Amino acid sequence: MQAVTEDLPLLDDLMPWSVAPLRLGRSWVVAPDARTLRARWDALLRAAGGEREALFGPTRVRTLTSSVAALPGQRTGTVRLAREAGPCPEPVRLAHGPFDEQWLLPDHRLIDVARPELWRVADERQIFAVEQGYAHGHVPRGRGRVPQAPGPALLVTAALPDGRSPAGRPGRIRPLYRRPGGRAPNVTPGVPELLSKRYGSEVTAEDVLAWAVAAARPSPAGCAVPLPAEPGLWAAGVVLGRRMTDVQLRGARGGERPRLPGGRRPYVRAAIPARPEELTYDADGETLHVGTGRVSPVPAGAWEYRVGGVRMLELWFGDRTAPAEPGTLEAIRPAAWPQEWTSELLELITILALQSQLESRRPELSDAPLITRTDLRAAGVLPAPDAARRPASVLDREEEGPEGQLALL
Repeated sequence: MQAVTEDLPLLDDLMPWSVAPLRLGRSWVVAPDARTLRARWDALLRAAGGEREALFGPTRVRTLTSSVAALPGQRTGTVRLAREAGPCPEPVRLAHGPFDEQWLLPDHRLIDVARPELWRVADERQIFAVEQGYAHGHVPRGRGRVPQAPGPALLVTAALPDGRSPAGRPGRIRPLYRRPGGRAPNVTPGVPELLSKRYGSEVTAEDVLAWAVAAARPSPAGCAVPLPAEPGLWAAGVVLGRRMTDVQLRGARGGERPRLPGGRRPYVRAAIPARPEELTYDADGETLHVGTGRVSPVPAGAWEYRVGGVRMLELWFGDRTAPAEPGTLEAIRPAAWPQEWTSELLELITILALQSQLESRRPELSDAPLITRTDLRAAGVLPAPDAARRPASVLDREEEGPEGQLALL
């Protein structure tokens, strides 16, 4: 690559508004199924006094007496939790780390740092780009340090992401749009126009994100996005990035659910038991063993797919089967493996298999001439203006403040 790594544009240069990952504060507010969350809420409300406090898990940020506004777009109670006696908030879909969609209780009283600015722009048009960070740090569950561990630098999701990273320092969350309804693209002013002139065809904010999905790479400075000088290379990368985006969005935003070709679609060959204890893989038979259950065919690319050096199928399985401390709300979970988890497992295998195939076609840029950060500065589009790094003003709907009062924005 002709440009030194330090002169590659960063995603922060191209999509300047970013938000730090959520800090939930308590793990019981997330679960792989919505029924579990409702059962946990009911258990919390049945408890009183010190028992309710112990189940809740107070922190310096949230206690049973915290006075908190409702999250934007969510109709939840705002009375103090110590007095709450109402129904369970309706769970919402959450991108719980890479490639795992779970459910969240969208109640601001339960979440330490919920990032309301993300909730204000989360709608049927939004796409969230989630940096996976520079994978250099502690990997969970005793997996050791993984410098520059394998995996993608950037993923996208239609569900609100928590930004959790399986290894290394978590990256930032960058919504594609700064306003609801697909308005005010989160792209540095002047960048689409500059690239349009360089490539001889219109470049949109969606194209910039698609290219980043296809070409981004981790670096110590952040998520690096090399920009090719050659129009054909750009066009091919955008097509690839759009396909990757469609796969990761799982049919959201008007796309089709990801599917493997006939004959390569995974099926359950032996029923998954009520409480599977381990997940193993037979490479020769392309078979995933879920306890005594069997799923095949499972391509090796799906089994070996990693983010931050961590195998995604193992992480997904562990989140659903790891033991919880008895007597806690985390211990409230399905008594047996639900059928919906099997369907989600088959979908995850499909997504990882397709993603692995697509990543093998990433644009080769080692010898390609590139547009550098220096070039972007010389063209006057960098640095991004300060206003582009702040949330857009979103005042088109009322938000409920603590104790039912109207929130002051």
